Amino acid sequence: MSVYEADKLISQARVLAAEYRRTMGKPLPGISNEIAEFDAIKILQLEPNNTPEGGFNAIDPERDGKRVQIKSRTIFDESKSGQRIGQLKLDKSWDSVVLVLMDEDYEPYEIYEAEREEILEYIEESSSNRAKRGAMSVARFKIIGRLAWTRESGLEEEVWDNQSD
Repeated sequence: MSVYEADKLISQARVLAAEYRRTMGKPLPGISNEIAEFDAIKILQLEPNNTPEGGFNAIDPERDGKRVQIKSRTIFDESKSGQRIGQLKLDKSWDSVVLVLMDEDYEPYEIYEAEREEILEYIEESSSNRAKRGAMSVARFKIIGRLAWTRESGLEEEVWDNQSD
């Protein structure tokens, strides 16, 4: 499948997911993860993990093959607090986690990245049982991580440096 075909399919998936939620009143299961993985790989110029090794979704060829776990959260109502991300795979091999935040149309508007060491340090210091299982809020992830990309500004050069030649 060519890049054009994948772009077109993801575009159609965004429309379908948004319309499904508006019509049915609930999100279409699993679609946001697929869209976010595609977006993160494309925007951050990563390579998909095509190995049988699990725990990470992509590899950053410009940063010594860094293994990246990709998470997503679609924010339908920004006034609601307590938005959570999916459980991190703490027992797997990965080097960083990228969180893709999407709007109600399943379009990415911010991407954050947190290093494994930073996440493990937070978990170790936390008294929360949720944190010990690898679960955390979007707000906590933003505090731990760094803003890597925004819809308005693109890549944050000082954070995401795989764009330099």
